[in-house]
Amino acid sequence: MTNETDRRSRFYTCSCFTTDNIFLEDYRLHVRFVSEQQFRLDYQSLLQSRGCVTEHQFVHVLTKISQEVDRRRRICETSAERTAAIKQTYRPLHPHVYRLQESYLAPKLQQIVEYCRSSGACKEGLVELLEDVGAPRVHRLPVFEKRFCEELVEELEHFERSSAPKGRPNTMNNYGILLNELGFDEGFITPLRERYLQPLTSLLYPDCGGRCLDSHKAFVVKYDINEDLELSYHYDNAEVTLNVSLGKSFTDGNLFFGDMRQVPVSETECTEVEHRVTEGLLHRGQHMHGALPISCGQRWNLIIWMRASQERNNLCPMCNRRPSLVEGDGFADGFTEHTCPHQNGSCALT
Repeated sequence: MTNETDRRSRFYTCSCFTTDNIFLEDYRLHVRFVSEQQFRLDYQSLLQSRGCVTEHQFVHVLTKISQEVDRRRRICETSAERTAAIKQTYRPLHPHVYRLQESYLAPKLQQIVEYCRSSGACKEGLVELLEDVGAPRVHRLPVFEKRFCEELVEELEHFERSSAPKGRPNTMNNYGILLNELGFDEGFITPLRERYLQPLTSLLYPDCGGRCLDSHKAFVVKYDINEDLELSYHYDNAEVTLNVSLGKSFTDGNLFFGDMRQVPVSETECTEVEHRVTEGLLHRGQHMHGALPISCGQRWNLIIWMRASQERNNLCPMCNRRPSLVEGDGFADGFTEHTCPHQNGSCALT
């Protein structure tokens, strides 16, 4: 069943989407671009220190930024076009994986959710049921059965081989799939978030919206020895993130977690956490993290950025300002025009 909030709310993006957190892959740098003058003042010296030393190289950076800004401005239109084309032309290999079934879930996850729904549930009791990975407030949990992971990866590979258009998750991942465009949101991701993940996040992360998650962005990323090998240090556009290893067979490529994004990198010590197929890691979206290079094989991960409009309506996590709303499609970036009074109670600390 879809939450009342999901049914009646229209979701928005923040206007900073077209100016902030633009990733320059060649220089491993996130930048803000408002004008060329502002950009030169803010970043030219830093880029020179990272190897962008000629005017030709700098102009190439400006061209890349212009292309990315244009992509972001047209993102609703192009996503709608892809979604329509996929619906019309793509024939799934495993149609059943598009609708969540309890048989896909690890029995232990179902037991954990049952505990969270019980009258005596508390954070301390839940943490005892989860694996400590050594990084603050990062929790490992079983999520899917192995056979389901195999079939889901087969479906994703089938889609990758098809002629259907494909939208990539973000500027940091060159290989991956937006699951809303493929048709996973309504029948799979939304019920997974509402029925099975929010009971956990309500206890684990009440201070950052875990009790009132009302939207998400879900995608898969792929790492391959001949494609993306790693992921730079970053934080997510989310209140809470679930990262599930789906397969296939790979070596190395551990995640590493630092501190919250407000803490300077120079004051941060990182903790490595290994991926285990079928298992997931829950963490706060603003917890800085990255992925080390795989040394062989191929890895697919399901990423769900879970969002709470009650939190982000007050402060955009990407620009650290009160959001300036721009109309978007679907869940957009999880902002809503008004905060519903009943949500205040559901998100309040007790």
